[in-house]
Amino acid sequence: MEYRRLGKTDLKVSVIGFGGIPVQRIDTASAEKVVKRAVELGINFFDTARAYTDSEEKLGLALKKHRDQVIIATKSMARDKKSMAEDIDKSLRTMGVDYIDLYQMHNVKDKETLEQVLGADGALAALIEAKEKGKIRHIGVTGHIKAMLLEILKTEEIETVQFPFNPVETDGAKDVIDLAGKMDAGIIVMKPLAGGALTNAKLSLRYILEHPVSVAIPGMDSLEQVEENAAVGNERKPLTDQEQEELAQLVEKLGTSFCRRCEYCLPCQQGIDIPSVFLFDGYYTRYDLKDWAIGRYQALKVKADSCVECGECEERCPYNLPIREMLKDAARRLE
Repeated sequence: MEYRRLGKTDLKVSVIGFGGIPVQRIDTASAEKVVKRAVELGINFFDTARAYTDSEEKLGLALKKHRDQVIIATKSMARDKKSMAEDIDKSLRTMGVDYIDLYQMHNVKDKETLEQVLGADGALAALIEAKEKGKIRHIGVTGHIKAMLLEILKTEEIETVQFPFNPVETDGAKDVIDLAGKMDAGIIVMKPLAGGALTNAKLSLRYILEHPVSVAIPGMDSLEQVEENAAVGNERKPLTDQEQEELAQLVEKLGTSFCRRCEYCLPCQQGIDIPSVFLFDGYYTRYDLKDWAIGRYQALKVKADSCVECGECEERCPYNLPIREMLKDAARRLE
């Protein structure tokens, strides 16, 4: 397995990490087997979140025997100091560990959130205190909106950045990668397979690892997935011209129906959070997390069926997605 430096944390991480979303849908015993095999194959970076239902608990149990060999990362959507401090303690208890290697601010998506987490009583203040107390070792941020990540990366305390990057989702990635390099922040690539839309995992992962990133974290819930993904980190080789063409064709195919969450479609005059609707629909269709996706969708203040088909979002979409039809499809599945 190839290992790379995770920015200023100076941690050495396997180029293939373990994304913790899919373990929600398998039982504890199965999760333990999958995690054990991942460790055996050299995977040492495991990422989860408070928001991923029982993922923290399952990974905590599975990693107990391997604590000294692995790097545990989790995250919270808490925006204020008090809530973040509480979530850090909850993560420690849930995972059954004395410390967490990397704690991240989850999905910093707009200016309001950015100002909140960076404020005097914001989430970052709690993370800094927790680091001083030894509860966490390092501080990171995650998000889908590159402009927000470019802003928060300028904060010296941010040691890692996690964002979607894959052959389909490349917009703005170079800017984030370049700034992360200047700030010496480790780069964690989420959604390396575009939420399952990219069916050739090996080609997608190899494409990502040709860039100066630290670790890619595909979600895994089976031994087969672990074997296939770990193999990419064990035997790295550049893409051939034929493989690059194969990826290009796949990207072209997905380009007519795939939301990249750039948010150019917003604001919707009806208040629909269009990217979130498609994000949850993707979890429903590609991750097979139907109940979880429906639950997240139901928490949205405005549902997809509130669309009045004005078409303004489609005019603003740089990818010419048929958003109105996609909202109807999502509503049929999630409502």
